[in-house]
Amino acid sequence: MCGIFGIVVHRPGLAASRLDRVMERLYLLSESRGKEAAGAAVLTGGTVEVYKQPLPASAMIRRPDFRALWRRNVERYAKDGGPLAMIGHSRLVTNGLQGVIGNNQPVVKDGIVGVHNGIVVNDAALWSRHPELKRLWEVDTEVILSLTRLHLAGASDAAGALARTYGEIEGAASIALFMDDVPELALATNTGSLYRFTNADGDVSVFTSEEYILGRLLGRTGLESDVGRGQVRQVAAGRGALLRLDAPGAREFDLAAPAAAPALPRAPCARLEFADHSADDEERRARLARCTRCILPETFPMITFDGEGVCSVCRDYRPIELMGRAALDALAARHRRGDGRPDCVVAFSGGRDSSYMLHYVKRELGMNPVAMTYDWGMVTDIARRNQARLTGALGIEHVLVSADIRAKRRNIRRNVLAWLRRPSLGMIPLFMAGDKQYFWHLERVRRQFGVTLAFLGGNPLEKTGFKTGFAGVRETAGGRTYDLPVARKLQVARYYGAEFLLNPAYLNRSLLDTAHAFYASYVMSHDFLWLYRYIAWDEKEIDGTLAREYGWEVATDTDTTWRIGDGTAAFYNYIYHTVAGFSENDTLRSNQLREGLIDRDEALALAARDNQPRYPSMREYAYQVGFDLDEALYVINSMPKLY
Repeated sequence: MCGIFGIVVHRPGLAASRLDRVMERLYLLSESRGKEAAGAAVLTGGTVEVYKQPLPASAMIRRPDFRALWRRNVERYAKDGGPLAMIGHSRLVTNGLQGVIGNNQPVVKDGIVGVHNGIVVNDAALWSRHPELKRLWEVDTEVILSLTRLHLAGASDAAGALARTYGEIEGAASIALFMDDVPELALATNTGSLYRFTNADGDVSVFTSEEYILGRLLGRTGLESDVGRGQVRQVAAGRGALLRLDAPGAREFDLAAPAAAPALPRAPCARLEFADHSADDEERRARLARCTRCILPETFPMITFDGEGVCSVCRDYRPIELMGRAALDALAARHRRGDGRPDCVVAFSGGRDSSYMLHYVKRELGMNPVAMTYDWGMVTDIARRNQARLTGALGIEHVLVSADIRAKRRNIRRNVLAWLRRPSLGMIPLFMAGDKQYFWHLERVRRQFGVTLAFLGGNPLEKTGFKTGFAGVRETAGGRTYDLPVARKLQVARYYGAEFLLNPAYLNRSLLDTAHAFYASYVMSHDFLWLYRYIAWDEKEIDGTLAREYGWEVATDTDTTWRIGDGTAAFYNYIYHTVAGFSENDTLRSNQLREGLIDRDEALALAARDNQPRYPSMREYAYQVGFDLDEALYVINSMPKLY
């Protein structure tokens, strides 16, 4: 299980070197209980600074930014004469990816920061029992903090709130908490995995998860030579202790029936302020300057803003001019066969656009299509089930062209691992290069069935522009992604060539597949019929029709129906959003906004909703491809941000 530990110092004048040694030994000795992640919450001067990393404790305490945080607080302690308090954590992962910083500890929630050793086994039931509480992460510790905040409103003090919290949780829990309006560090355990040393004067306390660790700490740091000898005692199972932060002192309590005691006043001098350094990125994203007409941010590549705050993408935007249903009917009539034989091929990914397109071609145009899917290894199970729903209900032949999926996934893994060595936003499309041969296979299947009409379902509102933009190439306004002039296609090729030379890990066995993808995307003819160039793309109509007529299945980790058939989308959109502050979701909603389909407030709300990380989908992607998601998330979250 995890290691939790900490120190509270009221005694002025304790040497910085002694404090450094105690802090370091706490982390190094506790690392034996978990090496996947580590963190700290350090209190001085009414401010709690929180720091955490998906690294072993021994590596985290060597990081310059953590050393600077610790030094800053020790200097503040020396200047003010105390108190200095720190709670720390060395994590053995149980619930929640450690590469997701919110899952690591200390956890900050609802004005409480805490560390936890153990597993709350009924956390899902507790979130369901308390719908007024909002869950943000996967880690079970979060529910302890939210329940404690809830019960603080109805309890006389922290002891009563913690007793109520422990009355609800099931499993093992040893915790240490700072609360923004309670002048105490709260310790509590239902297993007895907490040991506390307090010197004779009562002005220095240290706690750890094991008596052995505490004994080794006292023996190796010489702390008692500075503060005097003291007593080591266990915080027994079902008990807690409240260590004063405003003055020396502590009191113990019973979690089952807390003893009546005068409650300390809330916020005795000043309310504690939490500085969660792991939350900085989210706060900076919220402050991004965005176009006053759409929602694209200042980090969008090559974007500029005029005096009214309108972006260059909006100024250059050409409203979609549909060719219309009449033109579509006329074209379909030239190809429609009356003998029941296939008269067209529909590219069918299993996503919502291609699913609605298959429905439309069969039901609205009265054609006899063949559905063609190119499965390159990243077609999701949801997409496959939805494909079965539609082809079965419509009575349509489904041609599944399967790549060598193992080889494709090995190629993705090679390129993801290469990218992680030298991450660059312009190289992310390389992860998806393996699917671009669907153009080539669509042409081949069209010839096999002796038809000349093939439908594609990409809609013009999905046009992103930023993927080539991060490669230094501006897309043509109003055109399709692959309709770049020859000079710009060569620019894309030069960019990739330069990146390959800078990062030789890209020079791997996937190169031939990538070259074929480039040919299929940018060289071969795309004389296919893009359905949504003829009829309006209507999100509500599409979603409603698929749900109503086919029982279309949706993902459980997002409220949007877009990109749920693509196993790569959750991962690459997480990268774009984390590093650049926006993703495909922002471009889709901006395009809808420009077309007058939604208003700006709705666009902002939908993008914020859809940009929530889809961790289950990312887990599945990493498992299928074969890389360590936590290591990848650490690299991504450590990348310099554009905001």
